[in-house]
Amino acid sequence: MTMELQHWRHWQHSLVFNEDERSGRFCYGCREPVFGPSYSCIESDCDGYYDHHKSCAELPLGLHHPSHPNHPLILFGIERYFDDDEEYEKFSKCDVCGEKSREYSYCCYRCNFNIHIRCSSLSLTIQTEVHDHQLTRIWKLMKFTCDFCGKEGNLPYCCAQCDFAIHSRCAACPRILKVYRHNHPLHLTPSLEVHQSDSPICLLCVRKVDTLCLYYCSRCDFVAHLYCAMLPNNREYINLQELKEEQSIESKSEDSKLHQSFDSEICKVIKTTVGEDGTEIAIEIKHFSHEHDLKLTDEIPNNTKCNGCVQYILSPFYSCTPCSFFLHKSCSKLPKIKRHPFDSHPLTLSYQQASFLCSACGQMCNGLKYNCKKCKYNYNVQCILLSDTLTLACHEHHLYLSWTNSLQKCSSCNFENYCVFRCSTCEFVLDLKCATLPQATWYNQHEHPFNLRYTPEDDSGEYYCDICEEERDPKQWFYYCAECNFPAHRDCILGKNPNVKKHI
Repeated sequence: MTMELQHWRHWQHSLVFNEDERSGRFCYGCREPVFGPSYSCIESDCDGYYDHHKSCAELPLGLHHPSHPNHPLILFGIERYFDDDEEYEKFSKCDVCGEKSREYSYCCYRCNFNIHIRCSSLSLTIQTEVHDHQLTRIWKLMKFTCDFCGKEGNLPYCCAQCDFAIHSRCAACPRILKVYRHNHPLHLTPSLEVHQSDSPICLLCVRKVDTLCLYYCSRCDFVAHLYCAMLPNNREYINLQELKEEQSIESKSEDSKLHQSFDSEICKVIKTTVGEDGTEIAIEIKHFSHEHDLKLTDEIPNNTKCNGCVQYILSPFYSCTPCSFFLHKSCSKLPKIKRHPFDSHPLTLSYQQASFLCSACGQMCNGLKYNCKKCKYNYNVQCILLSDTLTLACHEHHLYLSWTNSLQKCSSCNFENYCVFRCSTCEFVLDLKCATLPQATWYNQHEHPFNLRYTPEDDSGEYYCDICEEERDPKQWFYYCAECNFPAHRDCILGKNPNVKKHI
């Protein structure tokens, strides 16, 4: 008999029990990968969603907890506040561990007290890898300084034998772990043993490390904050006991499937010719994104976008003239399978004419996309083609991919996001929407291209958009035609959904 559960988070369908789930998809409750007994929705329109560990699915809706003995606590999901930054910042932070998380929490709305589900279920006594003796939980709100990381906190675990106090999250740190964005294991290391000229920079969030301990790879001088390395989006859950210390984990990146420039399932060459240098050139192809063969051409039509990346066409490209279908040569060579730090699973190339929401930049897109079949996430190809290190004309220093559990404000548009590109030298931040802006673009029937500008075109002190005739913020990027002295807002030039190509 199938076990089913009617869950408050997903009232449309019952969640079905699975004795041994192996997908590793993130639990909606604790945000950790799901292995073993679990519940999930198996309906066709929800497949792969609402996964829960059995223990997370069966949490009580109400709780009396010793950390807040005066009132009962109510279980809730933080997703209700995703569209309200102020409320999200307030309710995502736990009063016990002091950290922000998207996991379920118990809340007292009368006192604005909030405790993450993982903190609510902490054991009274624990054994930990970071201390030799048994630690005991003190269920009383009290300020203390953690002897492991050096930061203040509430509700410590204490050692009666040696006057040692530690955060619950610090107590959960393993001595060795693996993150997706580095090939070698990282070891718990005292900060003083990391011999860098300046304060160490965490290469996961791109901020200075100011804790007593950190995670470190001595072979590559790779540094990470304790909590950054422990974030579900960063941590790779593998069996480290099977890993040889001197061996780098590069099997994924060395997978031959990830490095094919032409895949017969994606693009089949129909006709070729020999170029002046003797190289073979594909002049006609059959691409999976279109029903007809595409022919190579260099005659660029006016204001036409590629149906793959939805950027203006540049030579060389393939086209199907009767269908007004155009594809950059580079887009025709995109690999079928690709890995990226945005997602912990392999991503598969597909084509979608209807609009979809990119899980990286948050924009509506269509055309070619990379899809995670396990997480059901869709990614615009422009975002996936970004590396984790950028060199852009807008900033003098390198920008590094930064993924945190707190919002970071873009220096260009002031939009806040968790995943951004960040400068390790200064406080410059760039979100993915701005990082993928075209350097040059066209506007309607204007005869010249518009170039992206980062600084005002003059020192007049008065700046307006020549399209909407509204004032421009001189600190914000804009598009400019120098030949016509024509400045314009980014949104006025690009439109509401610049990554969506309308089909005739």
